[in-house]
Amino acid sequence: MERLSAEDALRLNVLLANEPLAVRIDESSLTVYGLSAQGESVVRLNPNCRDEIYLRRVRELISSQVLGSPGGYPVYLRRWTRMGQARDEHLAKLLLLGEPEAVVAVVYAPGLTEELARRAWWAMPTADNARIMLCREAVARSAIGRELAAYLIDYLPFEQEAQAMIDSIRLVLQPGLIDAATRDVLWARAANKPSYYVGFLWAQPDALPEPAAPHPLAATLDPVLAEAGEAAPLARLLRRLLSAPGQAFLEVLGRALERPGNQDVVVSLVECIHDYFHPLAPPELPRDPDALRVQAETRAAGAGAEAELVARLRAAEPGVASLLPALFLLAAVGEPLVAPVFARTDAIGSVMRRKLEPVLGPVQDAIRALLGQADEARARRGGPSGRRRARLSRRR
Repeated sequence: MERLSAEDALRLNVLLANEPLAVRIDESSLTVYGLSAQGESVVRLNPNCRDEIYLRRVRELISSQVLGSPGGYPVYLRRWTRMGQARDEHLAKLLLLGEPEAVVAVVYAPGLTEELARRAWWAMPTADNARIMLCREAVARSAIGRELAAYLIDYLPFEQEAQAMIDSIRLVLQPGLIDAATRDVLWARAANKPSYYVGFLWAQPDALPEPAAPHPLAATLDPVLAEAGEAAPLARLLRRLLSAPGQAFLEVLGRALERPGNQDVVVSLVECIHDYFHPLAPPELPRDPDALRVQAETRAAGAGAEAELVARLRAAEPGVASLLPALFLLAAVGEPLVAPVFARTDAIGSVMRRKLEPVLGPVQDAIRALLGQADEARARRGGPSGRRRARLSRRR
């Protein structure tokens, strides 16, 4: 059986004897790179057989030196390691194998540290790896975290998947990763990339760069809500929604719901709603818009655990009657609401939005009601001409 050329075997052994921090193999150029504290080492291969066979022998030599076995990284464990099951004590060694899947195992590992992230990023700088590593607090709060965030921002114009855009925006908006100017640039781009809004809603629901004023009823209801205290979920959530940040959240949420591009965006949006309103969420989320509406109206009438506070709110301000059904309706929104529609269709774009209209229409109406736009919600239900009048009214 042919072996590695004597020159390559010698140079690879020297590279490994110098105890590199990570190894990367570029198959297209037949080059092995080693990362050390002093910089990069380069070994250009001189194959004496077919490239794929020669590269396999290179990996066998490296694996023999690092793991004591020529078997290399067991690729059949791919799913296992992507679930974060790689043992922490072996992570540094995995980065020496020159195997992309071994790098992914390190990226997904719960024991990922700032230093290991730096090595893994050198070994395999991809957007997927950057997103996974930024999910780790130890990485997100480090210098390498800022480098990963900068990469994701630069890569965003080339990203094709809406869910990847949402995740990238959500992750780079973690504290300390980008400055205010960069955030403003991303916000401006959201006008043409609505998926960006979803990332902002997840990352900064109470600090969106959207000008808003408190709800007109905020001052009237605040004494009642303050007396109920933070321990009352209804009081806490209603106070949050009536504030300027809460009104900004609702405005952006309504904007994002107008033209979602595909099912991933819709699911992320309804899950975002559930995350925001979860203090009032029922034990089981409805799967039918009629059940959603009936449940919301029943709770708003004072039939649930919040009956006493509901009665006090109605006594303090009759106008709250338009807010409570909307609040309880949004509290019951989640993935189960859109699941029956998506079980029957894989449509995207305008076709998907038409199929979702009976489901998401009430959600959009509830958002408008909480924004003090109840008349617009009624106009919207009145048909296209009503929607047109509502848009003109909003512009004025």
